[in-house]
Amino acid sequence: MAAKKKNNDNEMTLMDHLNELRGLLFKAALAIAAAGTLCYCFSKYIFDYVILAPKNSNFITYQWLCDLGQFFHIDTLCFGKFDYPIINLHMAGQFMSDVTVSFFSGVVLAFPYVLHLIWKFIKPALHEKEKKYSKGAVSAMSFLFLLGILFGYFLIVPLTINWFGKYKVSGTVLDQWQLDSYISTITTVTLGMGIVFEIPILIFFLSKIGILTPPFMRRTRKYAFLIILIIAAIIAPPDVISLLMVTIPLYALYEVGIFFAARSAKKDALKE
Repeated sequence: MAAKKKNNDNEMTLMDHLNELRGLLFKAALAIAAAGTLCYCFSKYIFDYVILAPKNSNFITYQWLCDLGQFFHIDTLCFGKFDYPIINLHMAGQFMSDVTVSFFSGVVLAFPYVLHLIWKFIKPALHEKEKKYSKGAVSAMSFLFLLGILFGYFLIVPLTINWFGKYKVSGTVLDQWQLDSYISTITTVTLGMGIVFEIPILIFFLSKIGILTPPFMRRTRKYAFLIILIIAAIIAPPDVISLLMVTIPLYALYEVGIFFAARSAKKDALKE
């Protein structure tokens, strides 16, 4: 009877966890839907001043790069005047593009709250030591994600748009970009950079569970740099300046991860 009661208790505990997980998913979906609906209400401004802004030569990044190029006497950083045309080829294309952009905007806005929900779900299963290590993780991950979003939007997206806009197989071929293709590029790059910017958090937790150690990461810097270089080559347009502009910040994130992992390991050693 005792064993049976224990099994029933375990089953109820599992059901409680499943119900809690279901509630978490519902709240996360509701938060994203609410944020997405809010973005949909202001979609005209989001398209005019955010999504479509990088295709024009008066976008702020192009002005910054041109000023930087003039300071260092690098003429290639001044891209000149341009305005790449965007067209829609499908009857429901503009509506679906509006919904897509609103959804991804909702994901970005709701990301900190969704992280908070995930933390509340996994926190009871952690030991006191793990909770101490994880303190501030939600804030740090949210900050790095939003920083990656900004980095992707203000640097990688303009470089990508400009490189593909000026690439010509022949002078007789005119560029007219499809709206869905343009939006796909914007969202993929920005969200991708938001995820990539979580590198320091990933390194910190891997070091805490013993998979990576600061001395090992220092010894393997050259391999890490090679991997980062490959990632940058995939993300950035295929030119040297763009590659450097992506590689340097990503490698800096790797070094930041090593710094915090080493600092935490030193504190643990002093306590022991």
